[in-house]
Amino acid sequence: MTRHTLNPDIWVDQYADYLFNFTVSRVTDAEIAKDLVQETFLAGLKSAKNFKGDAAERTWLVAILKRKIIDHYRKINSKKGKAEVRINYNSNHDSDGDWLEEQVADPYSTINSSDMENKELALALEECISKLPKKQSMVFKMKTIQGIETEVICNELGINPSNLWVMIHRARTALMGCLNQNWF
Repeated sequence: MTRHTLNPDIWVDQYADYLFNFTVSRVTDAEIAKDLVQETFLAGLKSAKNFKGDAAERTWLVAILKRKIIDHYRKINSKKGKAEVRINYNSNHDSDGDWLEEQVADPYSTINSSDMENKELALALEECISKLPKKQSMVFKMKTIQGIETEVICNELGINPSNLWVMIHRARTALMGCLNQNWF
């Protein structure tokens, strides 16, 4: 097995654009995305001594960034008391972008944690997904719900990864609009 090493001197040049694009598609605010990437680099520097070399440097930074994004939404949602973003990590392999985003009732809230509310949200989400254009809906379900690899989806549908991520971003945007209008 190849052991990877960290080289913080090249992080900004090598990874800043990738991490920014990864983040801005999830938080939709460029300034917040920039802050989260900076926080990621800082956290990476602080925890470099814990790097075991099992993952590639970029994969390790993305894992830190995913935690920063989760923390960002937890902070926002603890104030709003409405929702939580869950990201599904697949630790078996390098799966940048393999995440599931849903706006759901906070399962840890003692005030609003009801199965009924979650079932209603699931129905609302299902209804909103059914309103998406057919190909967008198919790509969204395959990637975020079924967890199918990007390469497999692209090969099956004859699209490139950029097209896939554009469709997923558009689907998320449409779903959030639909959920905000019809459920929240």
